[in-house]
Amino acid sequence: MRNKTVTIGLQGGGSHGAFTWGVLDRLLEDGRIDIEGISGASAGAMNAVVLAHGLMLGGRDGARQALKDFWESVATGALPGGIASPGTMPLGDGTQGGAAAAMKAYLFMTRFFSPYQLNPLGMNPLRDILSRQIDFERMRAECAVALFIATTRVSTGTLRLFGTRELTLDVLLASACLPTLHHSIEIDGEAYWDGGLSANPPIAPLLHQCAANDLVLVLLQPSPNRETPASADEISRRLTEISFNTAFSTELRALVQAKWAAERAFFSFGRLDRRLRHFYLHLIDSPAFMSRLHTLSKANTDAAFIAALRDEGRRSAGQWLTRNFARLGSRSTCELDTLLP
Repeated sequence: MRNKTVTIGLQGGGSHGAFTWGVLDRLLEDGRIDIEGISGASAGAMNAVVLAHGLMLGGRDGARQALKDFWESVATGALPGGIASPGTMPLGDGTQGGAAAAMKAYLFMTRFFSPYQLNPLGMNPLRDILSRQIDFERMRAECAVALFIATTRVSTGTLRLFGTRELTLDVLLASACLPTLHHSIEIDGEAYWDGGLSANPPIAPLLHQCAANDLVLVLLQPSPNRETPASADEISRRLTEISFNTAFSTELRALVQAKWAAERAFFSFGRLDRRLRHFYLHLIDSPAFMSRLHTLSKANTDAAFIAALRDEGRRSAGQWLTRNFARLGSRSTCELDTLLP
């Protein structure tokens, strides 16, 4: 069976992005899928760039090794301000262990103090990890994968996408710049925050600037929570989830509605209508698994936790390949109406 070409959209979610590592590792291992373009925000942007860099240097095996190297480096890193990564945080609420307690205390202080006060030197372990692993100059010149990295303008709250030929270390750090944890990243005189605030992940460039008919979305969202939050902590967590999901939901809704309209029309008069008729959506996620994870676990970089997320990603991708590979290029493999209840 011949290979099939797809584009991929990768959500952000802190260390939960290790689930995406597992998904990508399994897709690369399978060998039947070629990747034309990748969009990503925050941890999704990290995975996108690391994968593309690995492909450029060493093909599929190089990409798998690059992702492994990146996440193993993350698992030995530290939180902003020099706090060590939690070493005993379980999959649930993460209240055990000295390092976990220190991390929880640090995050609590971010409610009252800015990162400019808590971390005046702007320390960010990701800067060292990425600068060691990624040759950004070579990527701008040679990378064959179309990359679309989401950032958010601090001044307007609007999306700014950076493409492959614009990629720099600061662009990637800007995409993962949580306002409560990191100093804003300045690029050409403009300050930027986390791309997940304005697109998590971006969809439009994969439709308009790529040729592949299949878009695979790797999502890190938990199952819907029907309970109304009551405590201050629950309300804060829910507000964070909403802020990082609203832009994506809006863009996805617009895409699905446009696709429905194009499919119901008797004639296709424009290029976009014809494109939408043969544009197919696919999801790889694990909402039940993600629902077990406390929001604080997005800051958990313990090696065992990272490995558990990777393994769940590999399992989910393997199931998806078994069920859906043959359908690529002919139909969406997720029920579009269930995406937008």
